[in-house]
Amino acid sequence: MNPTLRGPALVDDTVLPDVLVHVEGERITAVTPIAPGTEPPPGADAAEQVSGTVVPAYVDLHCHGGGGTAFTDLRDDAAAAAAVHHHARGSTSLLASLVTMSPRDLERGVAMLAELADDGLVDGIHLEGPWLAEARCGAHDPMLLRDPSLTEVERLIELGRGHIRQVTLAPERTNGLDLVRWLTAAGIHAAVGHTTADFGQVEEAVAAGADLGTHLFNGMDPMHHRKPGAVAALMRSAARAQVTVELIADGVHVADDTMRTVLDLVGVDHVAFVSDAMAAAGVGDGAYVLGGLSVVVDHGVARVARPDGEPGSIAGGTSHVADIVARAVAAGIPLPYAVRPGTRTPGRALGLADRGVLAPGARADLLVLDGSARPSRVMRRGRWLDADGS
Repeated sequence: MNPTLRGPALVDDTVLPDVLVHVEGERITAVTPIAPGTEPPPGADAAEQVSGTVVPAYVDLHCHGGGGTAFTDLRDDAAAAAAVHHHARGSTSLLASLVTMSPRDLERGVAMLAELADDGLVDGIHLEGPWLAEARCGAHDPMLLRDPSLTEVERLIELGRGHIRQVTLAPERTNGLDLVRWLTAAGIHAAVGHTTADFGQVEEAVAAGADLGTHLFNGMDPMHHRKPGAVAALMRSAARAQVTVELIADGVHVADDTMRTVLDLVGVDHVAFVSDAMAAAGVGDGAYVLGGLSVVVDHGVARVARPDGEPGSIAGGTSHVADIVARAVAAGIPLPYAVRPGTRTPGRALGLADRGVLAPGARADLLVLDGSARPSRVMRRGRWLDADGS
């Protein structure tokens, strides 16, 4: 069945009150606005009238898991379940993110996720580590951090079979700038993150080919007016259209006022909302494991468990991109500008030209948003998904 949807839709950054969206197979074939006061085209009466606003589905560049399982579990069934969980909640395209692991486990994880990408459940692999800074390791095991070597990088690229799309790294490490060059030469996006790099070192990484910033503010030194560091360098590069910066705008990782400021200064074309979700997303509080580290989620905030009982580092997110977009709208960002960092911007950053847009030829990944900007229906590849992603 090839559905035609009729109702308000986000087209070219404007919510139009009456639009026909035609779907054939897995693709959008036409998007036809109906001007007020004009006769609708033939067949419009047979279109399915949607209750809500039709927008492109979300693209998540940085996701570790959800629904109780994680890509870091290194099990096929767990990884597939995590992907399907996010599909059902509006992120129909996503990168499967791994964390710092031993060389052997990292190879296992990459090989496993390459199979998942072959099956179309994920859109690539994101390696967050192991080439990070100890001082800004967050929820990464500092004992497993290491300097990059060409031998290890080439082995992982081989196992990934073209599916490694993004690597987060600290450019100040020994061979850090070489790593940026090795990755970009292989067509992989280098992302600056979990770093103590100063302003100049980040600019060097950008000049070498880095074009992403991993979860801006988190995992990097705070910006100071005399030591601007990675935050200022990444924001400047993003404002100059050299870099896209991730933002976990869930109210835990960054405040709503910070999110609004970054969108104002950088612009929605170079900010990507990401979930950084771990297994607890969509599940709730409790004890979890992330890449071998014990994590406790309390009141929706995930932190590394410490023996002394004190709060540890934040250990990923418990939200979905859909939650972040809805939060941005509630914080005063107009719907078209709240949606774009979750759709078109990350899609373009990854080179997925057929995602994150409502246009002919795009993959038919659509959401129907209710009055609170939350998905009430999800379509992936031209098919409506049930609540469990099936």
